[in-house]
Amino acid sequence: MPDASDEELMLAYAGGDAGAFDMLYARHKGPVFRLMLRSVKTRGEAEELVQDIWMRVIEARERYVRTAKFTTWLYTVAHNRLIDHWRKKGLTVVAPDNEDGESTVEEGRAGPFDEPHRIVEARDTLATLESALAALPVAQREAFLLHHEGDMTVAQIAEATGTNEEAAKSRLRYAMDKLRKAVGDG
Repeated sequence: MPDASDEELMLAYAGGDAGAFDMLYARHKGPVFRLMLRSVKTRGEAEELVQDIWMRVIEARERYVRTAKFTTWLYTVAHNRLIDHWRKKGLTVVAPDNEDGESTVEEGRAGPFDEPHRIVEARDTLATLESALAALPVAQREAFLLHHEGDMTVAQIAEATGTNEEAAKSRLRYAMDKLRKAVGDG
């Protein structure tokens, strides 16, 4: 069953195949954890949220209906849990009215660095990126992380966050523009 789609695995899990859940968990635990870790202040909060998300997946297994990609459904569960977390802390999720900029970013992968000064530069850039990511408005950060950690399309981000595609596209574009400027590519 390793070649099964996420949707097939979830349906198998709903039918009683615990091994199917193990495969789903193995496939998605890292991206879900990174999304939560970058969305809250502490590792402990992220771990708690991730545990709650997977518990909700377990609890919903018999009600799961294949209406969208599993990852869209999973990140909707994650989004809703994150919103509950923020509300409990008295925070609200509001996209700022002053979003501006029209640029897009093409992401590339750097090769391995062999020179020590390049390692230091990469660490500095990563620290700058992490800081800029933390400074993004919540809605933009979430769109960026769902796209890059969850490998979700704009349509899937819109569905997972309960917004329209144009809003999701704007949030992603603004986040990418701000991050690019923060690391000096803009």
